[in-house]
Amino acid sequence: MLRVSHYLRLLADAERSGELPPPPTRRGGAAPGPVVIWNLIRRCNLTCKHCYALSADHDYEGELDTAEVYRVMDDLKAYRVPVLILSGGEPLLRPDLFEIAARARDMGFYVGLSSNGTLIDAAMADRIAAAKFDYVGVSLDGIGAVHDRFRRLIGAYASSLAGIRLLGERGVKVGLRYTMTMLNADELQPLLQLMRDEGATKFYFSHLNYAGRGNIHRAKDAQFAATRRALDLLFEHAWRDARDGVAREYVTGNNDADGPYLLQWVQQRFPRWAPGLRAHLVAWGGNSSGVNVANIDNLGDVHPDTMWWHHRLGNVRERPFSQIWDDTSDPLMAGLKQRPRPVQGRCAECSHLDICGGNTRVRAQQVTGNPWAEDPGCYLDDAEIGVESAGERIAVTPFGARAR
Repeated sequence: MLRVSHYLRLLADAERSGELPPPPTRRGGAAPGPVVIWNLIRRCNLTCKHCYALSADHDYEGELDTAEVYRVMDDLKAYRVPVLILSGGEPLLRPDLFEIAARARDMGFYVGLSSNGTLIDAAMADRIAAAKFDYVGVSLDGIGAVHDRFRRLIGAYASSLAGIRLLGERGVKVGLRYTMTMLNADELQPLLQLMRDEGATKFYFSHLNYAGRGNIHRAKDAQFAATRRALDLLFEHAWRDARDGVAREYVTGNNDADGPYLLQWVQQRFPRWAPGLRAHLVAWGGNSSGVNVANIDNLGDVHPDTMWWHHRLGNVRERPFSQIWDDTSDPLMAGLKQRPRPVQGRCAECSHLDICGGNTRVRAQQVTGNPWAEDPGCYLDDAEIGVESAGERIAVTPFGARAR
């Protein structure tokens, strides 16, 4: 995840003060645990086209019960996990959600909620506000009918927007979550405007990742030129807010080429600050799967992140999360924790490997079968990453086909 606003605020401050501070260094002591995205429930009232969980509106057997969730939370706290993002499916369908959230808050976790927003009526908005979530993210993939087509439900947009407004009226910190494909690339500008109009505090721009239905529909991933136009637009909005002192957050995820692309954007506009920004981006380090971000699914299986549901590291019913996460006997986990990662092809030769960390390994694995192959979702050309042309890039083929 690239915190675009953070870096552009640094540059805005540097423009005013004439100085860009160096990146912070971590103090001594044990490193914090990963951010944990926890799919507490798989059931969902929607069947979205890009759902990594392949959720549907029915119960799934074997999900962790309340007592099991609490035991896992105790281990996560002891392991110094700072953040829990409670997700699904649709987490509002889980009867004990608010009890879990209250316990997490009392334990000192930063607690986020990820929802589709359609179930948030006035009563539910009151409960969410009373729960004091640190942040609530609501997914919108377009305006009106575009969003409804993605969510496969007529009226989904109207319901989600109503939920966003109800939360805003109650002072809940709300953000919009948007996944871009070829089918909704034109919706970014209207959604950015909606963010401003509705007073949302955060915009999360997600590239399509190849998991669940997102993998099935990967041939509809946004083309590279459209991706670059979208990021230029996002960066301009983030820069305007940073320059004007507006406290909106802009974040991107699922394509760590965004770090080098942001550096390139800054080199073209503020070349004075590019070397300092590069140092900050190197400190960020790019992709965090298996390192600083983790996933626990509804059955208690642990994964390197939410897009790796087809790769099980262990189960919290059998071993504590802390033991699973530290175990590098799994070759994938060993490679993810290695620095630099054992990437191949143009990723291995890339001059920005120390920034992006080799980008998103699950895309390479889903398309080629090799998690260390070059990421087919990297939208930077060979000249931009300092490699000689290696010929034809790995193609993003339709689901079920692998080709170079």
